[in-house]
Amino acid sequence: MNVSQAVASRRSVRAFLDRPVDKAVLLRVLDKARQAPSGGNVQPWHGVVLSGAPLRTLVQTVAAKIAERASTPEYEIYPAGLPDPYRARRSACGEDMYAAMGIAREEREARMAHVMRNFTGFDAPVVLFCHTPAFMGKPQWSDLGMWLQTIMLLLREEGLDSCAQEAWSAHGGTIRAALGIPDSHVLFCGLAIGYANPDAAVNNAKMTRAPLDELVRLEGF
Repeated sequence: MNVSQAVASRRSVRAFLDRPVDKAVLLRVLDKARQAPSGGNVQPWHGVVLSGAPLRTLVQTVAAKIAERASTPEYEIYPAGLPDPYRARRSACGEDMYAAMGIAREEREARMAHVMRNFTGFDAPVVLFCHTPAFMGKPQWSDLGMWLQTIMLLLREEGLDSCAQEAWSAHGGTIRAALGIPDSHVLFCGLAIGYANPDAAVNNAKMTRAPLDELVRLEGF
């Protein structure tokens, strides 16, 4: 698989097969991802990778907090008053996903049930939790994204799928405590890793991307 194929086939998978991921493959991917771009070579990324019993325990811990209606959010995932075209793109993403699953707008309980699946990692066999020191600035958070994208593309090379999940940050305090992550760090996101379930309707959702001329302006050519 070349880079273009990895980019084209990478998607946010929200239903995984009950199939384990080889530890050696994960280590190979994570080792290669150390070469991700980083301003000043700061390398601000940190990760905790869970599978098996430790992952099940964390999922149960977070579920208990959800049942108590307790949350410890790390940051606002979207800016307040998100304007168009960004708001429209976000809305279309949700509508495309629910349409693929046959869930109508008025079926609020079904929609919420799907949202809550975030906190099982969509049943992925592996979840990587990404965190960084709280004093890091916006440039270093950009580095986190480049590290995660590098991981996701390398996973595709290995035939694996993933879903970056900022939703876990809503329970960042709980997760930091459960995983022994320092209180001086911010939990950025989780990355669900595994093999996509090809029969799951949600994985057939087609996300529309904005045209290039809406995103980039070229001059001097």
